Amino acid sequence: VQLQASGGGLVQPGGSLRLSCAASGFTQGYYAIAWFRQAPGKEREGVSCFFSSNGSTYYADPVKGRFTISRDNAKNTVYLHMNSLTPEDTAVYYCGASVGLVLQWDVGYEYDYWGRGTLVTVSS
Repeated sequence: VQLQASGGGLVQPGGSLRLSCAASGFTQGYYAIAWFRQAPGKEREGVSCFFSSNGSTYYADPVKGRFTISRDNAKNTVYLHMNSLTPEDTAVYYCGASVGLVLQWDVGYEYDYWGRGTLVTVSS
């Protein structure tokens, strides 16, 4: 099982980025994939989640209306489209996948597998 996160980089405030989380090796599929982030000196926080069973999506309050999570089934990849970025969005972004039921999407221990992080820096 592997999750590969990519797409981070340096962007100016107000700019956009698209992160990708490519999933492989999930022979039975996965229940949910979520994006978390960790800013310097802060705890990891949930950003967004996609549930495979019904396509439901969830967002943390700070990113609602700016970020969109989506999935490309053909590529087995979950994307995080980030718009109107601010310096407060600067963090290492991680994707996690759960093969079992997720009760609280924004809690890290709900997820069984994690990809390496990708750094997003929002700065002028």
